[in-house]
Amino acid sequence: MNTYVIFRRNAWKDEADLKKSAELSAKVGTEEMPDKVKWIRSYVVKHDDGSLGTVCIYQGTDEEAIREHARRAELQADEIIPVASTVVINEDPK
Repeated sequence: MNTYVIFRRNAWKDEADLKKSAELSAKVGTEEMPDKVKWIRSYVVKHDDGSLGTVCIYQGTDEEAIREHARRAELQADEIIPVASTVVINEDPK
């Protein structure tokens, strides 16, 4: 599988809205597309207008699988960028 960064800008009004989307996304990935898409992690960002967005790290068989997952999970995918390489200086904090 390839690794992708997905930007979802201004996608949710609050944490409760985001939680519902995350639950559906996880369900679609594990139950409907387990051989095509794997959600690795997401970083939640707060935009100037108070809305929430995410920068997500996914693995997928190809970009179309990432788009199909977003469609099934009712998520926007403003930008999908393939990851060329990874540089880890410090592990993610827990």
